[in-house]
Amino acid sequence: MRAYAIGDIHGQLGKLEHAHMLIQMDRELVADDEAPVVHIGDLVDRGPDARGVLDFLIRGQKAGKPWVVLKGNHDRMMAWFLEDTPRRDHRMRVEYEWLNPRIGGLETLASYGVNITADQSPEAIHAEACEKVPETHKIFMAGLASSYRMEDLFFCHAGIRPGVALEDQVEDDLCWIREEFYASDADHGALIIHGHTPVDVVTHYGNRLNTDTGAGFGRDLSAVVIEDGQVWLLSEQGRIRIPVTQG
Repeated sequence: MRAYAIGDIHGQLGKLEHAHMLIQMDRELVADDEAPVVHIGDLVDRGPDARGVLDFLIRGQKAGKPWVVLKGNHDRMMAWFLEDTPRRDHRMRVEYEWLNPRIGGLETLASYGVNITADQSPEAIHAEACEKVPETHKIFMAGLASSYRMEDLFFCHAGIRPGVALEDQVEDDLCWIREEFYASDADHGALIIHGHTPVDVVTHYGNRLNTDTGAGFGRDLSAVVIEDGQVWLLSEQGRIRIPVTQG
């Protein structure tokens, strides 16, 4: 059993293309064109080319590539903002909304040519965004799955609620959970592969694997391969084994 995963992308098209190049290099070495590539979510926000990222992923899936694309909290914020009546994600901190400069929605809309200057009202930005974001992108973002299971691997953006069966997990947790998940050393019934909170390097905690290495903040976008219970980071020099962190 083999699966690939790519951490939080955050509008970094060049880094996403590089991650896929590393996966293709590994595929050629192991002669495997069928193993899925799971994108862990947070496709958009903060980076310069959210539109290009979505175009890339949509084209790949349309071409029949074995790509799974999951929903992150930033993706849900974008999808809800683009509804006829925009919705604010209820899991955000009360002082924030998607157009807050700290969140990254403005950079996403700028990649579509939306006027995001300070003199634009949220209502005007919403109206222009609904006009300029292609319908194919709206449908794609609204239809993203929030989890993917492959035997003893469970992929999601943020994590799972400990003590709840994997098949009963809810989207709010799969997109947003943090502390309760991180604090748990329980066996969840599968290795949970997630992102959501940046770490310096891909980290294997035994019951979970954090793949977010901070592409949204100018750092690396990591790609990993999981095979027969072991995990490797992919690099231009090949596979680098990721051990389980002790303590």
